[in-house]
Amino acid sequence: MARVYNFNPGPAALPEEVLIKAQKEFVEYRNSGMSIMEMSHRSPEFQDIIDSAETALRDVMKIPANYRVLFLQGGASSQFAMVPLNLFRKSKKADYIHTGAWTKKAIPEAGRYGTVNVIASSEDKNFNYIPKVDKSAFSSDADYFYICANNTIYGTRFTEFPDTGDVPLVADMSSNIMSEKVDVSKFGIIFAGAQKNLGPSGVTLVIIREDLIGHAMDITPTMFDYKTHADGGSLFNTPPTFNIYMAKLVFEWVRDMGGLDAMEKHNFSKAKVLYDALDESSMFSATVAPEDRSIMNVPFVTGNPDIDARFISEAAEKGLVGLKGHRSVGGMRASIYNAVPAKAVDALVAFIRDFEKNNS
Repeated sequence: MARVYNFNPGPAALPEEVLIKAQKEFVEYRNSGMSIMEMSHRSPEFQDIIDSAETALRDVMKIPANYRVLFLQGGASSQFAMVPLNLFRKSKKADYIHTGAWTKKAIPEAGRYGTVNVIASSEDKNFNYIPKVDKSAFSSDADYFYICANNTIYGTRFTEFPDTGDVPLVADMSSNIMSEKVDVSKFGIIFAGAQKNLGPSGVTLVIIREDLIGHAMDITPTMFDYKTHADGGSLFNTPPTFNIYMAKLVFEWVRDMGGLDAMEKHNFSKAKVLYDALDESSMFSATVAPEDRSIMNVPFVTGNPDIDARFISEAAEKGLVGLKGHRSVGGMRASIYNAVPAKAVDALVAFIRDFEKNNS
């Protein structure tokens, strides 16, 4: 069977070149005599893998020297607790912008350990926009300021990040990391689950400024203390070795494509093609305010659930899979992550136009 065009929101499409290379190295990694899935995480071979992964990521994202790169477990959801447990050190206050399902989970988790000030929310319109923020509402003594940079379910994206001054800005970038250029120095912590743009599910990336390490609350479990993993080089316990290897291959793939300069152009071009088709359509419409549209996750609807269901079914028959929208929004959603090629978006746009023509 030929490979389909994969628009799943996560786990999501991986670069075919990466899959082919991993396949070649799967049974025996180089001359080690064994698979990566079998080798010790304390071996020289794996140390080289994790070091190479970090080097490639630092190169791609231009990560400053005063930031640590951690490869953790527990998914991005574990960071909902790790962030406050490590950063609540003075006022035990934090400012959050509420933009969807993931901040809805993160806010009460942080509230277990301190005071959360929700300074803005887009819940009034089912999270179809990024709310404007009034700096007068910021807590000057906050220990950190938290956002979800891209919202997988609702398809919104921060096009500008809030200026938080001396307060560390924390960003969940699970569904848009490495999709465009970002100035890492503007953030205290960036974290991301791998299964959108970084690799297969099972490893969580944390990029953290060094001065934020080593101040965990007394109640923090050892495994939830960033210092534990920084001191151990992400090897305090057995890490997800194969997933880190896969992430390394993805980082190198992005680097070899031309880095984030090239990836940004690739992603904005794909998104424009799809949004233009939706805006030109009389049957389909994008659900997000134009100025806040994600370049990774594109929800769209017809307004008729029966027609939406038929579209999804017929699209799958054409090899366009993973298009069913989340129940919170309905309709369809095309997740067009880094590894989704332009020809996949072209095929989807062609099907949208054919479907409209045949059903109008």
